[in-house]
Amino acid sequence: MNKLMSSICFYLVVSILFSCKENDDTDPLLLPSGLEFNVVVLDDGKVNVEAIAQNANFFTIYFGESTNETPVKSNDGKASYTYTSSGDFIIRVQANATTSLFVEKETTVAIDLTQPIEGFIPASGYTSPTSYPGLTLVWEDNFSGTALNTSNWSYEIGRGSNGWGNNELQFYRQENTSIVDGHLVITAKKENFNGAEYTSSRLITRDKKSFQYGRVDIRAALPKGQGIWPAFWMLGNNFPTVGWPKCGEIDIMEMVGGAGKDNTVYGTLHWDNNGSHACTCGDDGYTIASGSLANEFHVYSIVWNANKITWYVNNIMHHEIDITPAELSEFDAPFFLIFNIAVGGNWPGNPNATTQFPQRLIVDYVRVFQ
Repeated sequence: MNKLMSSICFYLVVSILFSCKENDDTDPLLLPSGLEFNVVVLDDGKVNVEAIAQNANFFTIYFGESTNETPVKSNDGKASYTYTSSGDFIIRVQANATTSLFVEKETTVAIDLTQPIEGFIPASGYTSPTSYPGLTLVWEDNFSGTALNTSNWSYEIGRGSNGWGNNELQFYRQENTSIVDGHLVITAKKENFNGAEYTSSRLITRDKKSFQYGRVDIRAALPKGQGIWPAFWMLGNNFPTVGWPKCGEIDIMEMVGGAGKDNTVYGTLHWDNNGSHACTCGDDGYTIASGSLANEFHVYSIVWNANKITWYVNNIMHHEIDITPAELSEFDAPFFLIFNIAVGGNWPGNPNATTQFPQRLIVDYVRVFQ
């Protein structure tokens, strides 16, 4: 009898041990990690959020428009929301293992619903002639239709190397380019995307349209604000093979925005001088008599021949460079066009609390005469 009881007790202990072992094999609940998310701000107040994280069973997104808002629950990390008022809003994203077990991150977005995009297109400004004595119009883009003409332009995408070489803060995207009422509109936004806090667009005509000598006219209304850096410029066609500055650079127009600076543009050359970078940096630029260059259209031009390059605003000359010296031989070759808005960087510095977003570069036309 005692032996029987001992055997029963032994089997009971073994059963309990195996039962405990089976329970211990249950996977523990893991806290999500590696949470990242992008926010895309559209012109109508709508924002799109895309989040990713490891070990997340679902995501919870708060859009910050009210203290008692109902958050959006998303299984795939994607959510959209349309704001009904302008202002700065905190978007908070949670990666959830359970409702109470999560990690979270947040960012601030600026929403401007004060007027539609059409309201940013000025109704007035300088218009250049459609012909010049001794010159023929060889190419133009009036930005008609509903989309960018990709026979003329390509998009450059991403953050470039070291912020495109200037420690710039934006990520260039195709989505920041639009055609509105016969105008090219490049929009710089404050939004998180692929590790950047701002987005914009950069368009080039490389391998599609390039020019050697002639007159280039660009009718445009500029953006404004601290840290905003719009430019119309050119690089030599040999840029992919020889790099910068050996390819040469012609800056038709650059503006570094900010208080007291939104009314001045600059024209500059960059080239290689025996293995070192040389430039005509430091000219005083051209300053309009009053207001901001964003208030109405102006025409930014260069006249380029084998001897010199001359810069104009509204056909008023403001800068000229002799390119006959041998070290400026880069400018005796074809160049392609680049249009962009940079945000931040070595020259303009970063945006601050006074900088309003979105900012827009609005181009009515570009014309090349030879």
